[in-house]
Amino acid sequence: MAGARAAIRYAKAVLSLASDQKSAEAVNNDMKLIADTIAESKDLSETLQSPVISSSVKKAVLLEIFKKSDKTTLSLVDTLVNNNRIDILGQVALKYNQLFDESKGIELATVTTAIALTADLKKKVLAKAKELTGKNVEVENIIDESILGGFILRIGDIQYNASIANQLNKLKREFTLN
Repeated sequence: MAGARAAIRYAKAVLSLASDQKSAEAVNNDMKLIADTIAESKDLSETLQSPVISSSVKKAVLLEIFKKSDKTTLSLVDTLVNNNRIDILGQVALKYNQLFDESKGIELATVTTAIALTADLKKKVLAKAKELTGKNVEVENIIDESILGGFILRIGDIQYNASIANQLNKLKREFTLN
């Protein structure tokens, strides 16, 4: 991923500045919005990546879309435009969210299920995640019907596989070994 190291540096700098200005939470919300907007809008993503579109046009588009953002967020947009790095804005936003969560002791967990998580299952998954990490956890649900049932929990480099597909694969391997 081109620009990943630069994105981390910008994210750390913005987090430091936002923390000093007591606006880290507001900037985190802005960064979530920016990351989601860029991920969901193919047009915006292509505009930011395009070498044909001038930096001033990209800046104008971003300032129009995110005009209610914190001044630190708008300052980041200015800095990225001035340094010809506006194409990594989405990566910077994602890294900022990661760093902010780490600073608050929050871990992001992805839970893959065959159907959307119910409130009861979400509570059980959060309990299991807290047991595995000892940290507060936020859950992102990914739906994958191929796991048939149960769930797969991923937190950082820890994976807990309680899917029916996994149990069936274990049985299959056991029968083929005998």
